[in-house]
Amino acid sequence: MRAIEITQPGKPEVLKPCERPMPELKAGEVLIRVHAAGINRPDVLQRLGHYPVPPGASDLPGLEVAGEIVDGDLEGSGFKKGDMVCALVQGGGYAEYCAAPVAQCLPVPAGLSMVEAASLPETFFTVWTNVFDRAQLSEGETLLVQGGTSGIGVTAIQLATAMGHRVFATAGSEDKCRACEELGAERGINYRDEDFVAVVKELTGGRGVDVVLDMVAGDYVAREIDCLADDGRIALIALLGGAKANVDLAQVLRRRLTISGSTLRPRPVAFKGAIARNLREKVWPLLEAGKVKPVIYKTFPLDEAAAAHALMESSTHVGKIVLKVM
Repeated sequence: MRAIEITQPGKPEVLKPCERPMPELKAGEVLIRVHAAGINRPDVLQRLGHYPVPPGASDLPGLEVAGEIVDGDLEGSGFKKGDMVCALVQGGGYAEYCAAPVAQCLPVPAGLSMVEAASLPETFFTVWTNVFDRAQLSEGETLLVQGGTSGIGVTAIQLATAMGHRVFATAGSEDKCRACEELGAERGINYRDEDFVAVVKELTGGRGVDVVLDMVAGDYVAREIDCLADDGRIALIALLGGAKANVDLAQVLRRRLTISGSTLRPRPVAFKGAIARNLREKVWPLLEAGKVKPVIYKTFPLDEAAAAHALMESSTHVGKIVLKVM
């Protein structure tokens, strides 16, 4: 089968087309003929050599796909051969065929294209488990999203807004801030010339936000603590600004704050399967009703994965970048 491999750690040019054998299926897995595959920041980190492949996973990049089930262990899943699904995978998405745990497959939402469906799993699984499961964003609470125009950001803004929450989001230009607001954020905050702490405090009457979804970390963490309400929670999902932070533990102690972090890729299938069930029950109806919409910035043919990665690293995009395989 045709695929894209990382020939060595390095720049986007190290992504090269190749021929690989068909994936070997394990118990509980299905074989998907891939129509489209989403590009995500962890793919870039893997290409750079900063994100080790979990034991037993494919060395090919790609954590989300959409396509047709053509084989596999379907017993008790509710799926059958020929069904069109999107899936969260541990790797191997940049290929014509991909193995996926059936528990991590979801039907393509009615009305969505395969490109749109391929853009869903990684960001929706990540946002759900971090914002709603771990950080427990609850009725009447507010959310600050760092990096509002990333794939994660556009998903978090839309989901939280659709569920009735006030949402604020940071972005790096006025155009991106307006894009955040068009997606449902009450206020886009330009982090290049505005202090998000001051803006959030002003908009919340000095109270602060209940939850921060943070993919920056580094020196942002201390500032996020300053803009949290009492009993507030920070959910760390990436370290784009660095892995070390100075934390005012007196505030954490006195105001009952929580800082947690998680990565999804190494978690077991049962954990991700539970997220899939929540998404199907609570989020898929929002997608099918048009209350939450995939935001596709640009598509590339599979063989142009290097160009897609270059675009991802430029950070000029709003929403998702997707590879078209078929």
